[in-house]
Amino acid sequence: MYPSHRPRRLRRNPALRRLVSETSVEPRHLVLPMFVREGIDEPLPIASMPGVVQHTRDSLRKAAVDAVSAGVGGLMLFGVPAQHDAEGSGAVDPDGILNVALRDLHSELGDDTVLMADLCLDEFTDHGHCGVLDEDGNVDNDRTLQIYGEMAVVQAQSGAHVVGPSGMMDGQVGVIRDSLDATGFADTSILAYSAKYASAFFGPFREAVDSQLKGDRNTYQQDPANGREALREADLDLAEGADMVMVKPAMSYLDVLRDIAGVADVPVAAYQVSGEYSMIEAAAANGWLDRQRTVLESLTSIRRAGADIVLTYWAAEAAQWLRGTRA
Repeated sequence: MYPSHRPRRLRRNPALRRLVSETSVEPRHLVLPMFVREGIDEPLPIASMPGVVQHTRDSLRKAAVDAVSAGVGGLMLFGVPAQHDAEGSGAVDPDGILNVALRDLHSELGDDTVLMADLCLDEFTDHGHCGVLDEDGNVDNDRTLQIYGEMAVVQAQSGAHVVGPSGMMDGQVGVIRDSLDATGFADTSILAYSAKYASAFFGPFREAVDSQLKGDRNTYQQDPANGREALREADLDLAEGADMVMVKPAMSYLDVLRDIAGVADVPVAAYQVSGEYSMIEAAAANGWLDRQRTVLESLTSIRRAGADIVLTYWAAEAAQWLRGTRA
């Protein structure tokens, strides 16, 4: 009679597997990160991220409309300026590339999608750090917070529904919340990059944003060896008024994601970063992996670990696959 317990009974056909499936991935769960570059006439491919480009303002609008039509839940916008300086002044310039592009997308899409803006200085500084530097070359936390507050207001004025502080400065959520509330943007949400690790998986992203980074970010991004610290960071962000919290990267930190999802009383996001994207693309291009199956499995694993929202460069394509599967 052995075995009497046969879990395979619930796997015998697609209908049964669908009925008992514990985790779903739907287009609405997905957010598409997008790059817009100042001073280019046509989209520029990012060599280390096959299939991803730096957009012109016009191509950004078209790609954004296509992604929203596919059903994605939101868009996260990064700006790539033509000029960089020590203060990252392009980040607070209403006519800077990120803020102009936000206005473009808000004009095009209105409230048809959730428009998110990366709130960080690294794309705009000539040293590539996420904050301004003191006279000794260290990131000055509190001076940076003042700029973050200004950035948040300009991004909200430009049409962002959500601002995403990603610099891992102490107190950033509280300062941004105060700045938004004081200027009439109490309804603008904050997606806090609460657990952002000093990860090797960010490598291709540096090309995507034309990073000027000198050195590393170990003094403000989290040590990959630390898990409990991520819970502390999330608790602090929630106490300061974060509307959502995020873990970045996603796939190498699923344990951290699970821990934070277990205690957070707000939506939890995870960012499937450039290196995670590029590894799968490279393996698929070599015929070592089935691309679509691998992408969807990776997204499912992130959802299974507790993410309500997944930022992924496959968002628009995966949304089309998922809609086709449902049909």
